Amino acid sequence: MKSDNIYIARLKREETDFEFVERKGIGHPDTLSDALAEKLSREYSNYTLKKFGAVLHHNFDKIGLLGGSSYVAFGKGHLLRPIRVLINGRVSISFADENIPVRKLLTNWTKEFFALALPTVDVENDLEFHMNLSSQSSPGKTYEEEAKRSARQRWFEPRSLDDVPEIKKLVANDTSLGVGYAPTSLLERLVLKIEEMLNGEFKSENKWIGSDIKIMAVRVKDLISITMCIPQIAMHVPSLNDYKENLLNAREYIKKIVADMGINTFELNINTRDNYELRELYLTATGSSLESGDEGLVGRGNRVNGIISPLRPMSLEGACGKNPIYHIGKVYYLAAFDMAEKIYKKFGIHNEVYLVSQSGRDIKDPWKSIVAVPEHFDKLDILKQYIAEQLQHITDITTKVLHEEISLY
Repeated sequence: MKSDNIYIARLKREETDFEFVERKGIGHPDTLSDALAEKLSREYSNYTLKKFGAVLHHNFDKIGLLGGSSYVAFGKGHLLRPIRVLINGRVSISFADENIPVRKLLTNWTKEFFALALPTVDVENDLEFHMNLSSQSSPGKTYEEEAKRSARQRWFEPRSLDDVPEIKKLVANDTSLGVGYAPTSLLERLVLKIEEMLNGEFKSENKWIGSDIKIMAVRVKDLISITMCIPQIAMHVPSLNDYKENLLNAREYIKKIVADMGINTFELNINTRDNYELRELYLTATGSSLESGDEGLVGRGNRVNGIISPLRPMSLEGACGKNPIYHIGKVYYLAAFDMAEKIYKKFGIHNEVYLVSQSGRDIKDPWKSIVAVPEHFDKLDILKQYIAEQLQHITDITTKVLHEEISLY
C-alpha cells in the first residue's frame, strides 16, 4: 500500500454544550427493514458459499416493509390486513447449470425472521410478498466482441468460479465513503443500554412490552433529557390501570439504568402522545407500529453503530443487505468503526476514521484514508504504520458479517 494515501488530520472540534442521540428499537419498521435485509444477504451469502464455493453477486439493500392494519383493545389484538414485504434487489439466479430457488429461499428466510422479530405475527397469513428482483449487471457490461471474455457478461449467472472475479482479485464496487469514530459518548452508551435492557432483561419478565421502542435523548450541558415511545402488546394488558402500571414499572427500571451509569441530572418522558381520556394509547397487537400503516425502509434508521448521532461524522449509506464481500457502503463503513475502536484502545485517544474508495481499486488500498486525532497527539509515524497494518486486514469484516458477529443496526 502507498503510505501517501494515508493522512493524519487534527480534530478541530471543541466539546459542545449540547448533544442529540436517537435510537430506533429492534421493532421499529426501519430497523426491521435493516435487520431483514441483513438476514437475507447473510443467508444467501452462506448458502451460495457452502453450495458453490463463493458468495454470489447480490444486493438486498432496497427492502421495504409497508404496514397493514390491526385491531387492538385491552386484552386482545390481531392484524386485519397483512404486512407487505417488498423484497427489492439484484441477485444471482443460477450457477453453472443449476438454478437457484431464489424466491422460495427469500420467502422462507423472511418467515423465519418475522417468527423471531414479531412472534405474534402469523407468518403464513399476515405477510404479503412483493418481489422485485433483477439479475441485470451494473454499467460496465457491453456487447463488444472483446467483452465476451469479461465477467460482467455473466455477473448474475456465472458458469463457474472463473466468472466470480473477486475470488482472484478483490476490488471496490463503488466510489464511496465509510466513516467511524471512537469512543462513544456517555449519552450514546446510555441510549444503547436503555433499549438493549428493555428489549432484553426487562422483556423476559414483562411480556407486555413491545419491541418498537424509540428513544430521543438530548444533553444540554449536564442535563440529560429523554423522550421515549414504549409500546404495549394488547393481549398482555387487561385494562387501562395495567397500562399505566406497566409504564410506571418501566420508568423505575430506566431510572435504575441511569443511576447505575452515574448520571445524576436526568428527566424522562414516556409516551407523550397518550390520551387516557380518549383511550389514545400506544397499544399494539404485535409490539410494532408496522402493524398499523407505518412503513420501514433500509437505510432510514440507525447507523451501523446502532444509533443516530447528528453531531458525529455520519454516512447516509444503507449498509444492511449490501454484498459483504466488496460493497464499500458496508465493508468500509464497518471497517472505519472497527479501526477507530482499535486506535482508541491502543493509543487512548478520541479519533475519527474516514475511508474513501475508488471504484475498481484494491479494497485493501483505499483511495484516501484519513484519521483525525487530537492536537496533542504526537505519535504520528507509529499511528500511520498501525493504520497501514489494519487496512491489510480489512476483509476480516466480511467473515464477521457472515458469522453474525457484527450488528449493523
